[in-house]
Amino acid sequence: MQITLLRPLILGSTSVYRRQLLERLGLPFTMQSPGVDETPQPGEAPAALAARLALAKARAVAQQFPDCIVIGCDQVADLNGTALGKPGDYVRATEQLRRMRGQTVIFQTATAVVCHSSGFCSEALAPVKVHYRDLTDQEIDFYLRAEQPYDCAGSCKSEGLGIALLESIANDDPTSLVGLPLIRLSHMLRAAGLPLLGTA
Repeated sequence: MQITLLRPLILGSTSVYRRQLLERLGLPFTMQSPGVDETPQPGEAPAALAARLALAKARAVAQQFPDCIVIGCDQVADLNGTALGKPGDYVRATEQLRRMRGQTVIFQTATAVVCHSSGFCSEALAPVKVHYRDLTDQEIDFYLRAEQPYDCAGSCKSEGLGIALLESIANDDPTSLVGLPLIRLSHMLRAAGLPLLGTA
């Protein structure tokens, strides 16, 4: 059943993973690149970085489309207070996974929903605590060559073979690790006036 929205919905991201997650809600939406500089500020904690970037992405797209409801998202892997972003290549991904093996990493997943014309703004942080197996170099190499997760925070593509890297996952929003916490987002979208399950 197709839902008709009073305000268009935009996902301020080009991530295929987030697109696939948002599609689960059955709402029509488009995607727009936010074009935001993701460089951390000096001394910025991983959770603060994720929250700032999620809001900045939502606001950047909302400025272009003021009558739309815009979702901004960001995820930062937090290893003992150090932010680990997207590795970008094999060498950096190998370094990340060697640092994380046997460790507990918190994936700080932030979401913001903004509509300029209505003045709506909501933010949420959905951290995920992940404990990594004590991986061998051979396992790391096999995983990276199989998945090439160079666009994933902390090199962890958990919706694929990355799940085999992990000992345990602890969180209260099961889609949060992939990058878009749908439980929190559902609350935010209802608050913004978007109908879910046929009603806002």
